Amino acid sequence: MRRRRAQIREVLPDPIYNNKIITKFINALMLDGKKSIATKIMYGAINLAESRGEDKGIDVFNTAIENVKPVMEVKSRRVGGATYQVPVEVRPARQQALAIRWIITFARKRSERTMIERLANELLDASHSRGAAFKKKEDTYKMAEANKAFAHYRW
Repeated sequence: MRRRRAQIREVLPDPIYNNKIITKFINALMLDGKKSIATKIMYGAINLAESRGEDKGIDVFNTAIENVKPVMEVKSRRVGGATYQVPVEVRPARQQALAIRWIITFARKRSERTMIERLANELLDASHSRGAAFKKKEDTYKMAEANKAFAHYRW
């Protein structure tokens, strides 16, 4: 049997927008404990997205996160020697974590010069329901739909 569940640590809201999701995003963006650099990149990207888009930067960010949140995903389940991809609904906390992770991952893979530009463009793309992070969400959903036949193996 497993031990107890990991405690969920509450993060403090960020100083500018008073938003906990932005703090989580900055923490996920941070490399080697360089939080000040991650913070500069994040706020720079929000400002750049605001200047390029027609909405406020914080609205672009929130829309991007909402658009990338997955509803369904598949989990491997072993039944009698065979492994099935069983579709399951995604918990809200995991939805948020996956959305943040996907946006950062695909922003890092982009070809723009600076990380601020990459992140701003990925946020703008995601807020307009396009781009690599949004495609990842769509692919995840399609995979779950395709494996609906194994839904009865849910646990």
